[in-house]
Amino acid sequence: MSRSVTLGLVQWLPPCDEPDRNLRDALDFIAALGARGCDVVVLPELWPCGYDPATVGHDARNAAEPLDGPRGQALSAAARAHQLFLFAGTVPEQSGQHLYNTAVVYGPDGRMIGCHRKVYLYTPLGEHDVFTAGEGATVVQIDGIGTVGLSICFDGDHPAYARQLHELGARVVIAPCAYEVATETWWDVLYPANALANGQWWIMVNQCGGELLGKSRVIDRKSTRLNS
Repeated sequence: MSRSVTLGLVQWLPPCDEPDRNLRDALDFIAALGARGCDVVVLPELWPCGYDPATVGHDARNAAEPLDGPRGQALSAAARAHQLFLFAGTVPEQSGQHLYNTAVVYGPDGRMIGCHRKVYLYTPLGEHDVFTAGEGATVVQIDGIGTVGLSICFDGDHPAYARQLHELGARVVIAPCAYEVATETWWDVLYPANALANGQWWIMVNQCGGELLGKSRVIDRKSTRLNS
């Protein structure tokens, strides 16, 4: 990093199948963190539709839009209004006949500077029946930070994916998640190992409440948890 960066993490439990309410809440969180001087704001996985494995197919399809649709325009405007880098968690992206779980990044000018479609769909909860998998690892360039890797939840459970991001130059990884309480041990073991093995900072933002773990955190490249 070439300068200090103020980071804002948004951890909450978006209700299922309420995309309009969830967008309003997300915009309020972005505004509040922008007012507190954050340079970078990060949202969790699938906040527009919420995450309940029993209904995620219906909920995601109901919330799906192209990336340049009304939701994307609102997120772009928020990044521009508050002059920050917005890692807008993940959204259900409709692209032709395909539905993707897609991480989107906006710059302070409101321009979309990157997106990443989740590669490793979590088959135990049926994500492969809902979404189309992405094709590979993704990095973006962020002023003052450098090369930043994008990882979505189960992507980062695969050590080979963290290594791919390392090989692409990422020494910081942003990871929006909807990680379960039942897999807390994975959360506590795999990600410090990723950070240590690859010399990476991992910035992890999770949904929280019910069956979702919370415990959003920053892990430094020496595998020391900074907050949770």
